[in-house]
Amino acid sequence: MCKFRHGISIKAYIISKFKRASMGGFVLYYCFVICSLLLVLYGVGRFWVKPKRVERKLKQQGIAGRPYKLLIGDVKEFVRLITEAWSKPINLSHQIVQRVDPFTLDNVQKYRKISFCWAGTTPRLIIKDPELMTQVLSNKQGHFQKPPLNPLILILTRGLTTLEGEDWAKHRRIINPSFHLEKLKVMIPEFATSCRNMIQQWNQMIGSQESCELDVWPQFQKLTADVISRAKNKRRRRLNTEITAMLRNVIEGKANALKTGKSRVDDLLGLLLQYCENENESSTRTIGLTIEEVIEECKAFYLAGQETTSSLLTWTVVVLAMHPDWQEKARQEVYKLVTMILYEVLRLYPPAIAQYQHTYKQTKIGEISVPAGVDIILPTLLVHHDPELWGNDVDEFKPGRFSEGVSKASNNDQLAFFPFGWGPRSCIGQNFAMLEAKLALAMILPNFSFQLSPSYSHAPHTVMILQPQHGAQIILHKL
Repeated sequence: MCKFRHGISIKAYIISKFKRASMGGFVLYYCFVICSLLLVLYGVGRFWVKPKRVERKLKQQGIAGRPYKLLIGDVKEFVRLITEAWSKPINLSHQIVQRVDPFTLDNVQKYRKISFCWAGTTPRLIIKDPELMTQVLSNKQGHFQKPPLNPLILILTRGLTTLEGEDWAKHRRIINPSFHLEKLKVMIPEFATSCRNMIQQWNQMIGSQESCELDVWPQFQKLTADVISRAKNKRRRRLNTEITAMLRNVIEGKANALKTGKSRVDDLLGLLLQYCENENESSTRTIGLTIEEVIEECKAFYLAGQETTSSLLTWTVVVLAMHPDWQEKARQEVYKLVTMILYEVLRLYPPAIAQYQHTYKQTKIGEISVPAGVDIILPTLLVHHDPELWGNDVDEFKPGRFSEGVSKASNNDQLAFFPFGWGPRSCIGQNFAMLEAKLALAMILPNFSFQLSPSYSHAPHTVMILQPQHGAQIILHKL
């Protein structure tokens, strides 16, 4: 028999190799089985055991909600309800909740003011109680953050609206003084210039005919974009590069002009840069914002500020067209009534229909113990249309509710008005938005009257903010 050098036969050598190969294959197979079992156990734990545990904890506290469905949660039901609601316009009234947010309304009607539902595998706790809403928004324990953001949003901005923790506190502290009302008043001439340009365009459109049809939704989008930055929106990824480069040039130019005295602090950017310089010059305070951070904040102001104010102005014009008596009252006493009118429009048509938080630690909301990893939904639109809070005339346009201010507008003087949030996380730009909207109305009303066009379809819906699904067509008359 043929042998190898060490006296091992070929047959024995082949058998030993085969045994080794067999043993190696068995080990690989065993490892594959173990890994597969671990993945299955991980999946079962994450996608079934964990959600069911949260569901059980909430139910034990008397909170009802939709039973968890593996992986998909309530996505199919949400899509079904929203697709059906948005498929057709509604009657010309302010009863818009059923169309705008049918899923949340259905959940609250079935399971009461505090209830839960599922965004896939993530539990969502809906809190339609003003007192508990203020507790969440005050965030005294620091256990709430914004839910994880879509990466596409972070492409456009990483400013104050997306920050958390110490970074958010630093940016808020530096930026906040720039949004004090007295500081913003220096921008009134800029606001007025943009409004005059828009009114001039409207007059040219009317010409000698004394009236014309106009979709005010894109008109107000252009106006608010012009007020904030004089820049126009483009596609998402291209927008990031172009706006960043543009803003860097503008910011550096403005900063140099302020240093040399060639420019005044007469706009939002100037105010922001001024406070950044003050921060940098003080040895006892935290270093201010970098140019990159200022760029991100400017992008956030542009994107959020434009949409919020254009939504408010659009629905104000639509509502005043629906209520010509209030349109005439506002025309006669614009400076006395405009604030009440805007507040009532914000109540009926809040730009942000809900506010969202996320528990990253177990925390308490009132008597409710909320586990970590739960999304919190604060349904602003539903609260603003709750007859228990506002009376049986809740869906009627009555600006007089706010004649004594926000705090006394709802029943029992209970705070139930959250168009800009509340507490430390309230919208930093609310003074900016209100000042811009007031000035625009004060300039539009003496020049034009308006009525809804026969082509207008009452179809409010939300894509980030509340907007008219099919436009906001009005008949504009020159006065």
